[in-house]
Amino acid sequence: MAQKKKEEYRAIFTKDRVVIRDEKAIDDLWNNGRYGQVLPNKALQLSLIEALYLMDRGKIVIVDSNGRKINFEKFVKKASKIEPNFWIRYVVFSDLRKRGYIVKTALKFGADFRVYERGVKPGEQHAKWIVYAVHEGSVLTWHEFAAKNRVAHSTKKKLMVGIVDDEGDVTYYEIKWIRP
Repeated sequence: MAQKKKEEYRAIFTKDRVVIRDEKAIDDLWNNGRYGQVLPNKALQLSLIEALYLMDRGKIVIVDSNGRKINFEKFVKKASKIEPNFWIRYVVFSDLRKRGYIVKTALKFGADFRVYERGVKPGEQHAKWIVYAVHEGSVLTWHEFAAKNRVAHSTKKKLMVGIVDDEGDVTYYEIKWIRP
């Protein structure tokens, strides 16, 4: 029996975003995985991290504005120039998605991601965690650490830090305030 080829959707990388205009792709990627943001002009805008993850999973092919295919390494290089800490953030995003969580950006919270419990879709309930992705060699002051914890507390979310080691493995720590 011949295997059915996985469908790859065409995504266009322009400046600092990736957009898909195929209605079937929008239906598949948004409804089945909550990837991206559906725009009023019937397009799906993906974050650079979502786009790389979907490319890596064989769901999309990314092309430039001239229609030339962009490979994984070239996309990482371009995205790393646009977004600080791109690779570390991608490793955490990818790990959480593979574990079955819906992961969305959290720029308005001053964090890397907001993460929803398994089975929860954005818009139905609030995210449970805000996540900061850091490399194991990163340094964080107590003031920075306290500020991150205050943001999580004020948004009624739990603070999680995803620490990426040199081998690309991620260890998660959930941090919370306690009263003695």
